[in-house]
Amino acid sequence: MSQKPFQHAPDAPWIFRTYAGHSTAEKSNALYRRNLAAGQTGLSVAIDLPTQTGYDADHILARGEVGKVGVPVGHLGDMRTLFDGIPLDQMNTSMTINAPAAWLLAMYVALADEQGAARDRLQGTTQNDLIKEYLSRGTYIFPPKPSLTLIGDMIAWCYREVPKWNPMNVCSYHLQEAGATPEQELAYALATAISVLDTVRAGGQVPEQDFEIVCSRISFFVNAGVRFVTELCKMRTFTVLWDEILRERYGVQDAKARRFRYGVQVNSLGLTEPQPENNVYRILLEALAVTLSKDARCRALQLPAWNEALGLPRPWDQQWSLRMQQVLAYETDLLEYEDLFAGSHVVEAKVAQLREGALAELAKIDGMGGAAASIDYMKGALVGSNADRVRAVETGDLTVVGVNRWTDTEASPLSAGEGSIETVDPKLEAGVVERLKAWRSGRDQRAADAALADLKAAAQEGRNIMEPSIVAAKAGVTTGEWAFALREVFGEYRGPTGVAVVVAAGEDAEDIAAVKRDVERVSEVLGRTLTYLIGKPGLDGHSNGAEQIATRARAVGMEVHYDGIRSTPDEIVRRAKETKAHVVGLSILSGSHLDLVQEVVRVMRAEGLGDVPVVVGGIIPPEDALILKQMGVRRVYTPKDFKLTQIMADVVRVVEETALATA
Repeated sequence: MSQKPFQHAPDAPWIFRTYAGHSTAEKSNALYRRNLAAGQTGLSVAIDLPTQTGYDADHILARGEVGKVGVPVGHLGDMRTLFDGIPLDQMNTSMTINAPAAWLLAMYVALADEQGAARDRLQGTTQNDLIKEYLSRGTYIFPPKPSLTLIGDMIAWCYREVPKWNPMNVCSYHLQEAGATPEQELAYALATAISVLDTVRAGGQVPEQDFEIVCSRISFFVNAGVRFVTELCKMRTFTVLWDEILRERYGVQDAKARRFRYGVQVNSLGLTEPQPENNVYRILLEALAVTLSKDARCRALQLPAWNEALGLPRPWDQQWSLRMQQVLAYETDLLEYEDLFAGSHVVEAKVAQLREGALAELAKIDGMGGAAASIDYMKGALVGSNADRVRAVETGDLTVVGVNRWTDTEASPLSAGEGSIETVDPKLEAGVVERLKAWRSGRDQRAADAALADLKAAAQEGRNIMEPSIVAAKAGVTTGEWAFALREVFGEYRGPTGVAVVVAAGEDAEDIAAVKRDVERVSEVLGRTLTYLIGKPGLDGHSNGAEQIATRARAVGMEVHYDGIRSTPDEIVRRAKETKAHVVGLSILSGSHLDLVQEVVRVMRAEGLGDVPVVVGGIIPPEDALILKQMGVRRVYTPKDFKLTQIMADVVRVVEETALATA
């Protein structure tokens, strides 16, 4: 290889990860070992929704959700099983955990202590970004103020005890999935980081002379979409703005401490159910956006599998995504060159544009009192920008190959036949619950009670909760017990829905007007305005679809009731009775649709609402759609049904058919 100013020996590649975990700690451990043997260089732990939201597997809200979108980690025993045979002092572990981040880290550290691993050798990340949970993902527990306090506790403790750990990964990933423009993604993520650093500085747990160290351990988790030129420029803009913020706002002098350190999961929202093989190209282009530019290259990259719009990927599917990274890093000459875009007037102009837009949005948020004080504003803005994106796909202004153009297709052998996606055996949930009960009965209850009492006292007194949490983990306290102890001190939070945004008339105004006339006509038959109750049963916090359905239903003249995420079937049915709903729509993207829909339908029949039609939307395989219809569900909508106004027209037909049948 030639040695020139612009060419050199290859840089070390980024950390190769695959977001993985499901069903049980034992099965997830086997998957991790297999992935590491295949060349993965770090772990990215997917954690199930009950754990993410601070519930034990036997809680009513956990029904049907255990092990579906990640691995259940209910206590230290599960953590032992999850990392069996994996030395923690030799691993770089990322855990996608937010509200109970302190608890998951406490269990991880407790396990490291058991393994004899020095705490100062532990490396990895806890996501720990609650602002984006309020805005987009929904796995929050506590209100903003105590959530920021908990994050501050973790950062201060990690600075002292686990200095190589990133205690917070500011996560703009889900902001983009919720509809954020590049400027919004930049501004909202940076505003979140500012609010956290301000909290830590005000908390007084870190000496001022060491605040620079704290700044250097804040990392980011960023989304990369398919418009890879814009995404590349977005990453360069992040590096510029983060450097400016740390230098000007916090006085950080060390250039290395101001470095923008980020990991990436490329855009799962952009994966399509129709022609899913096209997702391979999308994933590659998105990977290029965060690797091509050396000055803005990611530190870790995890790629989804091509078939994640259909269901859980198989080990082979995950391997395929890993091999894509390895080919890019080791077979190409990408890592041998200095930044390819330095001096590009096109890139520099785009970066300047994004910087200007992001700074304007940051100034607006700052004027409202910062990120925590502007959650309602940001949520509404995201719903609005996502509505714009949805309309662009509907009208064809935004091309999605295989979805709204070139939809004719050959049958794919990749997704054919039984076993084309990974499935979680529903019987496994009962096993997890049984082992949880055995764990509780086998522990020293007095030690667990004492640990919980000290944890609550620490929270009430303003002491750092990390060491009490580690003691609690070692005493056998469970995830739900830890979370409910802090719920008693901090309370719970109910996030904004953002659905006050009404869809503006665009190119589909004529279609909206036509459906509106149908709504008016059917409402006359019903004797009052057609009423649509939209519910999200279970713990799934992916609310984007429900929000867009709610806004579009309102735009066509329906009376809409949507209370946000995290409802039990009983609560949904009670709301259906209160609102005298003519149709109930259920949105579920966590894979728990069979359990939860069945329960909603059962309770509706028991409460005399058996004649009210039920429609369901989510990532639902065809075989499950048939089962749902056999349960009595009238319509099943999946991501391929992207024209929302057509869905509204269909819902009106369902209500009209029901009215005629029961007249």
